Amino acid sequence: MSVGQTVRLIGDSQRAFAHRLIERAPAGAVLNVREATRTGEQNAKMWAMLSDISRAKPEGRTLTPDVWKALFMHALDHSLRFEPALDGKGMVPVGFRSSHMTKAQMSDMIEFIYAFGSEHGVRWTEEARAA
Repeated sequence: MSVGQTVRLIGDSQRAFAHRLIERAPAGAVLNVREATRTGEQNAKMWAMLSDISRAKPEGRTLTPDVWKALFMHALDHSLRFEPALDGKGMVPVGFRSSHMTKAQMSDMIEFIYAFGSEHGVRWTEEARAA
């Protein structure tokens, strides 16, 4: 058996393959079944939206897209904590990994970003290109 097999269950043949892997798995092997993580398209859309918000400076806040991402993830109750900086000057946010979000979680985040941006007059570059 190969180490680190990942199988995306999209049809009967993939399910059958997964069953065969389980049947051949050695004692003590670990099985992890989870929802698929966000898509590349969702990720690209999120970063474009975060850049739009960063350029719009809602409420006069001049923040990078990375900081906006942390704020939105925190608002949606995704794990985020703060650790003291190495030089002892301030705190550093850790734990906000959108790559671990499921497709549904990322969809919720994108909708939340749209709502926030709409409330704050953000002009979406995506809509500008479509017009």
